Amino acid sequence: MSQELQTVPEVDLQRYAGKWYEIAAYPQRFQKGCHRTTATYTLSGKGYVIVENRCNKDSLTGKVSSIKGKAFVVKNSGNAKLRVQFFWPFRGDYWIIDLAPDYSYAVVSGPGKKNLWILSRTPEMDDAVYRLIISRLEEKGFDLEKLRRTPQDGG
Repeated sequence: MSQELQTVPEVDLQRYAGKWYEIAAYPQRFQKGCHRTTATYTLSGKGYVIVENRCNKDSLTGKVSSIKGKAFVVKNSGNAKLRVQFFWPFRGDYWIIDLAPDYSYAVVSGPGKKNLWILSRTPEMDDAVYRLIISRLEEKGFDLEKLRRTPQDGG
């Protein structure tokens, strides 16, 4: 039962901006060996969002690795669909498919459900909240076998 993926109706980019901690994700080649992964979003004032992803390589105290990119809002998407670009001319889909009313967590994927990130404003996520998110992802037809928790160490 694979229905078309829906985004949240609307995202306030001012509230969405700031630092997010990756709680769990589908493993990505470019994130291999990453611990304490974070994403920081900054409004540029030029109509796009500056994206900075950081992590510690191979251990919680490993060398910091980071990459900067830009995210462009897809017109008429309520700011819930963005196209992220780290290497010109390639852009990837960044769809916000679940978002806490208080912006304490967000879930991001794309139309093909090949990527999945569960993000939180804190390095730890309440287990009950995590289980709720997981049950909603299951309803949306995500393969939860592929989902991996991201080591954060509470800091």
